[in-house]
Amino acid sequence: MPVVEESVVIARSPHEVFAYIVAAENLPIWDSMTIEAEQVGGDEPGLGTRTRGVSKLLGKRLDWTSEITAFEADALATYSMVGGKLKFSATSKLEPAEGGTRFTYRIEAESGLAGVFGKMSDLLVTNALARTVRANLGSLAELLEQ
Repeated sequence: MPVVEESVVIARSPHEVFAYIVAAENLPIWDSMTIEAEQVGGDEPGLGTRTRGVSKLLGKRLDWTSEITAFEADALATYSMVGGKLKFSATSKLEPAEGGTRFTYRIEAESGLAGVFGKMSDLLVTNALARTVRANLGSLAELLEQ
């Protein structure tokens, strides 16, 4: 099971960071892989909330639907893919840290990521994804600290 986990400290409170990252319309702003995202129904994100979106990973367009399967306000949100070619979960974990909030983003693929990309190895795809996630977290920190 390929796993990517990266962290960043953001000079904002956990409440501010959490409110921003769980708003579906913000996902394309800080995640360079996401082309579009929208919450499906409901007013506030919470357990069971679904998001529909489109991502581009290594040049391939992927439509997806996710559902929040774990939720703790200002601390944790896990999105599990319930529709689309890739089956994975993405967990956002926030905890107070000196100077702000430590945001840890973890992606776990249920089966190899390379299957969607033909003959590429999982290691190559996982390494590319890790680089992108690191860059996205850096961009998110810059954006929220402005």
